[in-house]
Amino acid sequence: MVIGKGVAEGLLTAEEFDATAREGLRTIQVDGLRVLVLIPDGTRTMPMPRMFDILERELGPRVAALDYLVALGTHSPMTDAQLTAHVGRPVVNGMTAGADSTAGLKQRRIFNHRWDDPSVFVTLGTIPATDIAALTDGKLSQDVPVALNRLVTEYDHILICGPVFPHEVAGFSGGAKYLFPGIAAPSIIHFTHWLGALITSYEIIGTIDTPVRAVIDRAAAFLDTPTSLVALVTTHDGVAGVFCGDVRAAWREAARVSSRRHVVWVDSPFDRVVSVMPSMYADMWTAAKGMYKMEPAMADGGEVIIYAPHVNEVSYVHGSLLDEIGYHCRDYFVEQWARFARYPGGILAHSTHLKGCGTFEPANAVETPRVEVTLATAIPRERCEHINLGYLDHHTIDRDEWPTDLGHDTLLVPRAGEVLYRVGQPPN
Repeated sequence: MVIGKGVAEGLLTAEEFDATAREGLRTIQVDGLRVLVLIPDGTRTMPMPRMFDILERELGPRVAALDYLVALGTHSPMTDAQLTAHVGRPVVNGMTAGADSTAGLKQRRIFNHRWDDPSVFVTLGTIPATDIAALTDGKLSQDVPVALNRLVTEYDHILICGPVFPHEVAGFSGGAKYLFPGIAAPSIIHFTHWLGALITSYEIIGTIDTPVRAVIDRAAAFLDTPTSLVALVTTHDGVAGVFCGDVRAAWREAARVSSRRHVVWVDSPFDRVVSVMPSMYADMWTAAKGMYKMEPAMADGGEVIIYAPHVNEVSYVHGSLLDEIGYHCRDYFVEQWARFARYPGGILAHSTHLKGCGTFEPANAVETPRVEVTLATAIPRERCEHINLGYLDHHTIDRDEWPTDLGHDTLLVPRAGEVLYRVGQPPN
């Protein structure tokens, strides 16, 4: 059962959003239970303070506990100051005040997912190689351990709460992706990301049914704790949809709306694009979305310029490994697998997702990307060249000189990273 509402144009009013969310939450059977809510970090557009208030108002009086786990994947943990801004109320030592009750002001715990701490995880099972081969159309065939943050086994009900956007690895974000990779162990994170890289972001992004999503759903079936979903479709101006209920069904409803609201169709490909990255993307690991969302709309030989003067680091978590391998197309790694097999799949995947499609000729070691990627950031020229990306002094870019409307062979995207661009006509 799914309670929800989405609009193809315009936005839900505040009253529509609140009423739909309230109605959906009231159908979830959590009275007297301990509930853990999985929420996004600050790299997603999400009215988290408003949603936090709704969750407190609707669930707080009904449940024995209402705590939160930030589904970081392999992103950096959020500080108390960042969490305070994120949820809209003071957070001190990972604790914040909940709703009023007869016992006084309840305290809510907000946990960061620590993907780098082996003691965090509990193994739920293993997807056998035969199943993996079937789910991935034969691209991979290996046993995949399924391990999650053990907190999901220590609560009575899991509520996933987050937005849905086109995504370079899974096709669309949200839903059970908050489990895998959101609160998963490194092994399955690296597996799913490398699977997505083998398919390529170009092919997978903005597709609802993908092999990666099939693996995620198969892994999620190992979790015995009852799980529900509140899926939002958000824009920079407000909320266009909210769906609550069964995880798969609610996610699919949100993904259908996202495919209408987060995809821009253009008549012809662009030669050059400037993707202006907002401050919520703190390094290239996250700001790379400026390429992901533009690649399908780029002409062969085109250029994506990632404009992010605030970014001075490749990755705060994985930078040293990326300095070792650089950024390359998929075939560069596949054709030299003996050289790169020791590197985590998620790192290789990020590398090839940002570099985009291309070819590699092993006989003469010539790599030819389909699209050039240039960084107009605070990362120095020497490091850009070392990691095999272009460099442009961001001071030389006059944003006023670039068109922001469609119909040109160049484009400036003022707030890039979440809206996908494609060439052609939208499906009926």
